[in-house]
Amino acid sequence: MHEFLLLKQQIPEVRRNVPLKKHTTFRIGGPAKYFFAAKTSGQIAKAVQVARSLKLPFFVLSGGSNVLVPDSGISGLVIKLQTTNYKLQINRVWAEAGVPMATLVRETGKRGLQGLEWAGGLPGTLGGAVRGNAGAFGGETKDSVVEVEAFDHEGRRRKFSGRECQFAYRSSIFKKKGYIVLAATMQLRKGSKAKIQAVAKEHMRYRKERHPLEYPSAGSIFKNCDLKKTPATVQVQFKDVIKTDPFPVIPAAALIARAKLQGMRVGDAEISEKHPNYIVNRGNATANDVLELIARVKKEIKNKFSIDLEEEITFPH
Repeated sequence: MHEFLLLKQQIPEVRRNVPLKKHTTFRIGGPAKYFFAAKTSGQIAKAVQVARSLKLPFFVLSGGSNVLVPDSGISGLVIKLQTTNYKLQINRVWAEAGVPMATLVRETGKRGLQGLEWAGGLPGTLGGAVRGNAGAFGGETKDSVVEVEAFDHEGRRRKFSGRECQFAYRSSIFKKKGYIVLAATMQLRKGSKAKIQAVAKEHMRYRKERHPLEYPSAGSIFKNCDLKKTPATVQVQFKDVIKTDPFPVIPAAALIARAKLQGMRVGDAEISEKHPNYIVNRGNATANDVLELIARVKKEIKNKFSIDLEEEITFPH
C-alpha cells in the first residue's frame, strides 16, 4: 500500500491490479500490479524515473502483439504506450511508438509513398515493429528506418541512426538492451498510389485467408529457420518451401506442418490448423497452456529435424 501511495503521488493516473489479457492480442495473462497509460514521451520518462527511484521493475507494453503475459501477471509497473502522433513530410514519416502499423500503411499509401506496403495487415504498433524488426513478404522495418528516438538503460533520450539500431532478424539494439523506443523516422519513396495500395490490400487479403484471425493469438510464435543453420538433409526435404525472409529460410510453419502438429491442444491453446506457426486461444487458454504447447513443438521439431526452434514472442515477468 505504501508503495502504491508513493507511485500515486508522482503518477496520479496509475492504477492497481489491471488485467493484462485486455491489453494483449492473445487475450491471455494475469494482472499488472501497477498500470499506467502514457500518452506522451514525457509521461513515459516520468514513469520510468519513478519506477527506478522506487526500485520497482517495469515493463513497456505497446500494441500487445508478440507477447505472452504469465498467468501470475507482472509484478511491477506496466507502462502502456498510447503515444499516437505522426507527421508526414515529403518523402518521410515521423511517428511515435504507439502509432498502429495499420495507420502508417494506410496514410502513407494514400499519399503514394512506397516502403511500408509490405506491412499490410501487420498487427501491433511502430514501437513493437522497430524493437523486433518486424518483417513480412520480403520487407522489414529496418528497410525504411533512418532514425529512432529511444530511452537507453540510464534513462537518457538518444537518437540512433539506422546503422546504430543494430537491426538483425527479428531483433535490434532496443530488444537486446531493453531500450524504450519512443519514435522513429522512416524514409519512403514516391510511387504509384494505386499500386502501393493494391499491394497493401493484397497482403491484408492474404493474412485474412491464411492466418487464423478468428481467434486471439500473438502472431507467429517461432522465427523462421535460417537455411545456413539447418542440416543439409533437411534443406533437401524442404527445398520446395524455402523462401526469402529477408534471407533464405525454411518457414517454421512448414516444419510444424510436416511434423503433423496442427490441431494439437493443451487446454484451450491450440496449434492452428490454418497456420501452424500460430498458437490460438480457443476461449480460456492460460499462459501455461501456451508454454506447454511451445515446449512440445520444440521437442518434436528437434527430434524430427535436428532444428532448435527459437521463439519470436516476448515473455515478460
